[in-house]
Amino acid sequence: MTFIANQLLKSIVLLLAGCSSAPKEPQNLNTATVLEPNQISSIPRAPEQPYLNLDLESAGTGHYFANKVTGDYSQSLALHNFIQNLVQKYNFSEAYLNGLFSTANRLDYVIKLESPVPSVGPVKPSIGSWTRYRDKFLTEAHINNGVQFWRDHSSAVERASATYHVDPEYIVAIIGVETYFGKNIGKTSTFDALTTLSFDTYRRSQYFLSELEHFLLMTREEGIDPRKPVGSWAGAMGLGQFMPSSFRRLAVDFDLNGRRDIWNPEDAIGSVAHYFSRSGWQLNDPVTFKSTHSSNDAGNDIELSTYQGNEYWIIHPNFKVIKKYNNSNKYAMAVHQLAKAIKLRYFGDR
Repeated sequence: MTFIANQLLKSIVLLLAGCSSAPKEPQNLNTATVLEPNQISSIPRAPEQPYLNLDLESAGTGHYFANKVTGDYSQSLALHNFIQNLVQKYNFSEAYLNGLFSTANRLDYVIKLESPVPSVGPVKPSIGSWTRYRDKFLTEAHINNGVQFWRDHSSAVERASATYHVDPEYIVAIIGVETYFGKNIGKTSTFDALTTLSFDTYRRSQYFLSELEHFLLMTREEGIDPRKPVGSWAGAMGLGQFMPSSFRRLAVDFDLNGRRDIWNPEDAIGSVAHYFSRSGWQLNDPVTFKSTHSSNDAGNDIELSTYQGNEYWIIHPNFKVIKKYNNSNKYAMAVHQLAKAIKLRYFGDR
C-alpha cells in the first residue's frame, strides 16, 4: 500500500505541475537561407547583459501580479480591452498583465514628440535640406568610428555578408546612421514608450498598439522582463533600432548563444544583414549614381536639394531596399554615401 500511495502522490504532483504552466506561443523563427540559428535550442544562455534580464522567474506571472490595473492607466478602458484581447488571443495571464501595466509610466515628452504643432500656411521648399541632413552623418567621426566598428567586429561582419549576401559596408553604415555604431541606442523604456504611444496619442496609435502587442509577445518568447529593454522614444530597439514586429520576424541569434540580443553587436550585425536579405538586397549590385539632369522617371529618379542647387540621382533596386528600413530618400542616400566612405577608408588604411 505504501508503494501504491507513493506512486499516486507522484502522479498528482506531476499533474499539478503541468497545469501550472501556460502553453507558450510558438516562436516566430527567421527563415534565413544559409543559417537557421534560432532553431538551436540546446545551447546554454549567456550571462545577463546590461539591457536584458534573462531571469525567467522575474519575467513570469510571479513578478507582476495584480487583480486590477493601478497607476497611470488605471482608468483606461482601451487598455482594459487590450488586455482582454491578449488574454483571449495568446493565453496571457490577466493578473500578469494587470500587474505589468500597473508599472507603466505615461511619458509626456513622448506625447509631445509624436504630436508636433501643426504648421500654419503653405509649406515652403527647404533649400539645402539634403546638405543639412548629409552633414549629420557624413562626418570624420562617423567614418572613423565606422572603420573601427568594422575592425572590432570584422569576423561577424564578413560572416553576415557571406551568410545573407549583403555588401558588408552597408551593414556597418545602417548601424552608424541608426545608433552611431551602438553609442546612442536610446534610454527610453520601450514598454513605457509603446504604452504611451498606444493609449495617449492618436496619429499612429493603431500602429503602436500593434507594436505593443508584438513587444509583449517578443518578451514572452525571449524570456525578457518587459521593463528592461530600452531604446528610442518611438519603441525602436538595439544597435539596428528594430521595432518589435521586425525583431520577431527578422532578428537572429548570430553568435549562437541561444538568444537573440540586438543590443549585442554580433547579433545586431546578423539581424541587419538578415533584414536586408529578406527585403531583396542583391550582392554587389549598384545602389545609385549621380546624373546631370532629371530623367522624369518618378520610380527611378530622385532629386535632392543642396545650397548649390539640386542633385539628380538614378536609383536601383538596392536603394529601394534601404528605403524599406526608413522610407526617406535622404536617409537612404546618407546610408549609401556613409557606406562608401567607410569602405574606402577601411581598405585604404590596411
